[in-house]
Amino acid sequence: MTKVRAAITAVNGWVPEYILNNEELSRMVDTTDEWIVSRTGIKERRIMKEPGKATSDMAAEAVKGLLVKAKVAPEDIDLVIVSTITPDMLFPNTASLVAEKAGLKKAWGFDLNAACSGFLFGLETASQFVTNGRYKKVILVGADMMSTLTDYTDRKTCVLFGDAACAVLLEATTEEVGLMDSELKVHGIGAQYLNLKAGGSLNPPSHETIDKKMHYLYQDGQNVYKIAVKSMADIVEEVMKRNNLTGNDIAYLVPHQANKRIIDATAERAGLSEDKVMLNIQRYGNTTAATIPLCLWEWESKLKKGDSLILCAFGGGFTWGAIHLKWAYDPK
Repeated sequence: MTKVRAAITAVNGWVPEYILNNEELSRMVDTTDEWIVSRTGIKERRIMKEPGKATSDMAAEAVKGLLVKAKVAPEDIDLVIVSTITPDMLFPNTASLVAEKAGLKKAWGFDLNAACSGFLFGLETASQFVTNGRYKKVILVGADMMSTLTDYTDRKTCVLFGDAACAVLLEATTEEVGLMDSELKVHGIGAQYLNLKAGGSLNPPSHETIDKKMHYLYQDGQNVYKIAVKSMADIVEEVMKRNNLTGNDIAYLVPHQANKRIIDATAERAGLSEDKVMLNIQRYGNTTAATIPLCLWEWESKLKKGDSLILCAFGGGFTWGAIHLKWAYDPK
């Protein structure tokens, strides 16, 4: 029986115009370019400054550009999934707003929250709708406006995050390309180390939560780093071994762009040289669910049909995972 897989057939990213570099940050908090680069690899990040704009606006721009690139009519899209931890509102979901703004009149959709692993969890989820034959064209968007959750008086976290959106089109294929294998994991112990304490049912918004800065992202950097390094490296190794892959078989490692030291450790464990690692953290910082597809977007012209990619991420929750993906098309 012919195996049906879900393949990425187009990718398109969108980033805000405003660039917040390390020099400007050093005037806001007690930090330096050397301190930031040596610990994270980040030199600048994009920030949405336009009043009245939110995550759905970035996502919609990415989707509209994707439709143009793929030469697909908006009404041909069956489903849109938005992976995000910065929805415009708790409800309605961001996917419905993106569908409206991008003109996806016949699509339904939903949001998915897996923090920095959101694109991987979304890719696995979206692929199920494609491979079972239910839908022909599914859009997955990784989009986060992290500047809205960032405390710009906290030098440990404010240097890390940026805003961006990126969308991919998924379609069925019977060729030996697409999503080949995946391994995804969660562990609730991570809630104490990386979270947004207020705004949900546990700590509803109040004067007290605002005064205590509980609506800003909290991260225990040391513990997150230690667990992330091991978890990402372990799961990449697991997926590669299961698929009988060595570093020579992999065209690129596509890691979540959280910290260059974590990326370097994962690449070393996988036996991959620097030229086989997609890296743009220096320009965009950590854009959470958008980092992995942004890499695919920037490297699109270098990818060839059949290239084996290993996508990997680690995020709050904890959530983490790795996907073996074979690229489905040659440069256009």
